[in-house]
Amino acid sequence: MVHPYRLDAPAAQIGAILGADPGKDVWQGGSVIPGSFAPVVIRGKNGSRYLIPRQWGVPPPPRGSHVVTHVRNLESPFWIGTLRHTEYRCLVPATSFCATRAGRSEWLAVPGHPVIAFAGIWRDSEVPSFAILTTEGELAGIVSLPLILPPEHWGTWLSADWKRAQRLVTLGHSPLDLVPAMACS
Repeated sequence: MVHPYRLDAPAAQIGAILGADPGKDVWQGGSVIPGSFAPVVIRGKNGSRYLIPRQWGVPPPPRGSHVVTHVRNLESPFWIGTLRHTEYRCLVPATSFCATRAGRSEWLAVPGHPVIAFAGIWRDSEVPSFAILTTEGELAGIVSLPLILPPEHWGTWLSADWKRAQRLVTLGHSPLDLVPAMACS
């Protein structure tokens, strides 16, 4: 299931909140849908964080026909190499995301957090792209959610070995509270 998201913050604000150099990113905010470009935060070789634009949706595996926007199967040979190498993990900033519960789609946000970060991976294959990790299980009637990382786990996701970073995924949903922002349209 694709979870469109919004990033209603300019690059400078995103960089300040996520501790990243916004560089020349011109992001001004808005909706992010598969196939569009949006900023992600990567860790450089010197350990610094950088905001860079990437297209949402990794080109499909050899037998696939659609771009891949979400990573669900962490054991898949298509993903495991990317997940094990810290240089391909990223933070995907967002201000809210669309989820469906009880047959109704709504934008969900985290109060007190003007920008949140999903766990993501990026690739530079045919096109510089990224995908968002999702968690399974149910939270407040929602079956599948993008993996929201609390600020104290951002550094772990970007730099820890895979066994330690994988624990963030197996912990499931973020302890951050989600509240409806408005109906998805």
